[in-house]
Formats: sequence, structure tokens, C-alpha cells
Amino acid sequence: MDDIELQRLVEEISLAEFGKPFRHKAYFNSRLKTTGGRYMLSTHHVEINRIYLEQLGHQELCGIIKHELCHYHLHIEGKGYKHRDQDFKMLMKAVGAPRFCSPLPEGNRRDGNKKLIIYSCKNCGQEYYRRRNINTLKYVCGKCRGKLVKVNEREN
Repeated sequence: MDDIELQRLVEEISLAEFGKPFRHKAYFNSRLKTTGGRYMLSTHHVEINRIYLEQLGHQELCGIIKHELCHYHLHIEGKGYKHRDQDFKMLMKAVGAPRFCSPLPEGNRRDGNKKLIIYSCKNCGQEYYRRRNINTLKYVCGKCRGKLVKVNEREN
């Protein structure tokens, strides 16, 4: 599916489920990592995460689109469009939109296998676990102000 097909699908769902036209743009955003989609308040555009379509299928995509269209139509009408607003909760229930998108399968998550770096203090032995390298010439132990050394690096 490309952006043109996505635009058509969003327009169809908007008319079928909400009885109102979708007059802005819908497109895939490859930079989305932790969410299925988002509604942009300033432009009224809808961005969708392509990974959810690829891994969870068309039905999940339709649910994400319904959720974002709830934000869209309520915001356009000047009603409560935020997750905590009663208008939003009622409209989501009426159209059968999911509150949250399904989690991605464990093995296919983008944040699945991150490295873990262990640093240790030469003086007191305090250990520090970090995802990113730190400059051991600049940073010292927070407990005794001793010198830090890299112990090892492992996959998490």
C-alpha cells in the first residue's frame, strides 16, 4: 500500500464510519517508532506507521485510522479531541475504534536487542549500566568520585 491508497482508505472510512468527509492528507511516516499513528493539530494531517500494516495487517490499520479520525473530526468541530475527554471516549465507542493499538510482536520490535555497557568504579566497585558509551575522562563515580572503567559490553 502506498500513500495514495492510504489516502483513499482514510477517506472511505471517514465517510462510512463518521458520515463526514476527510479533507486533509493521510500518509505513512517511517519515523514513527512507538505509535500506530498520529493526528497533527496544526495541519490536520494524519500520519500512519507502516510497520503496523506490515506486521499486524489491514484490520489493525483500519483501527488506527478510526482512532486518528476521532481526533480529527472532534478537533475540527471544536469538541474535546484529547484521550481524556468525554466526547472522544463516546465517539471511539460509537465507531468501534481501539483505545490503543496492538503491541508489535516481540521479535519484530525495533528496540528489541540493545547493547548494555557496564562501567565500574576503580575505588569502590560501584557498577553503572548504560545503553550508550560515556566519556570516562569526563565522568566519575557518583558515590566516591573515583575513576570509571568499562567492564564489558553485552547484548540485552
